[in-house]
Amino acid sequence: MAKNISDSSFEQEVLQSEIPVIVDFWAEWCGPCKVIGPLLEELDNDYKGKVKVVKMDVEENPATPGKFKIRNIPTVLYFKNGKVVDKQVGAAPKKKFEDKLLALI
Repeated sequence: MAKNISDSSFEQEVLQSEIPVIVDFWAEWCGPCKVIGPLLEELDNDYKGKVKVVKMDVEENPATPGKFKIRNIPTVLYFKNGKVVDKQVGAAPKKKFEDKLLALI
């Protein structure tokens, strides 16, 4: 299951991760966020140990989304070695998320 992270745990969970990380920036009221959530959970299970999927509620944690200029949700950022290497804004099919993930591993 994708782990919920906060502004305070972002550096440790994402920037210092030894494996690629997918960060799902979302909010409880966001319909498209609820659509992609289960897709990202599936990818987390499918690629366990090769990639980490985490979720950040933008309303509870405003600092990190601001730092990465998140303007729309859902926004999914792909990190490798502590750097953003790809991005997906808005809902998309599972294959699109998976293709971006496969480029990281």
